[in-house]
Amino acid sequence: MDYRKKDKFKDKQPKPRTPKLQDREPDECVVSGRNAVKELLASGRDIEKIFVQSGEREGSINLLIGMAAERRIQIREADRAKLDELSCGARHQGIVAIAAERNYFSVDDILDYAQQRGEKPLIVMLDGVEDPHNLGAIIRSAECCGAHGVIIPKRRAVGLTTTVAKSSAGAIEHMRVAKVTNLSQTIDELKDRGLWFYLADMNGTDCFDTDMTSAAVIVMGSEGFGASRLVKEKCDFTVSIPMHGRVDSMNVSCAASVILAIAAKQRKTKGGA
Repeated sequence: MDYRKKDKFKDKQPKPRTPKLQDREPDECVVSGRNAVKELLASGRDIEKIFVQSGEREGSINLLIGMAAERRIQIREADRAKLDELSCGARHQGIVAIAAERNYFSVDDILDYAQQRGEKPLIVMLDGVEDPHNLGAIIRSAECCGAHGVIIPKRRAVGLTTTVAKSSAGAIEHMRVAKVTNLSQTIDELKDRGLWFYLADMNGTDCFDTDMTSAAVIVMGSEGFGASRLVKEKCDFTVSIPMHGRVDSMNVSCAASVILAIAAKQRKTKGGA
């Protein structure tokens, strides 16, 4: 048989269908349209950010932008194609809001929760984690290891999206997540309240040999660049996970789970909780 004859059928194979925007299942955290966004703003529900179509600064759009600014919600300009994508093709009238999957707690809520449990605080602080799957996995590990809360920054980081909720496998319902404007200022405030900061970094002390039974905050940097210079300088200790393979680093969510598990074991065996 001359197998080359099959080539003439190559172009006749059905091409894979590209899903239309309307075919996608809309994210329940995405709110489109002026009236819907207005009601969302009025409800008091936490909002990650609001996208406004470039050039749209007339009529009720200005009112919505003002309402968002009062609540210090991020406002970003985007072209129509971006808004169409976010809203899955629904009529958005030049504005789309991304609501949080779950409302945020305050840092005080986290500390109060630790006090209610009669335990020294164990908190995770994330400096610029942008992948929702990583944030979800960290929240899950934090909950499993008995941490009292997770602190994330308002800007240049992922918030509590639907993907984060799914990746946490339900842990988001039990974990107190606080979103703060300034990580550096938050570190200073928590230091004044007796907490110690442990930065995860490749050049740190072996985490297996580091005592983390105090009131502790485990600081994890971003996926690509690690923690910012100012955050690094403010941390009390730098810890690392010893690597025994050919790859010299772990994914941020994996590293967080290892360090949290060590801290949890120390607290149980040494009475640190």
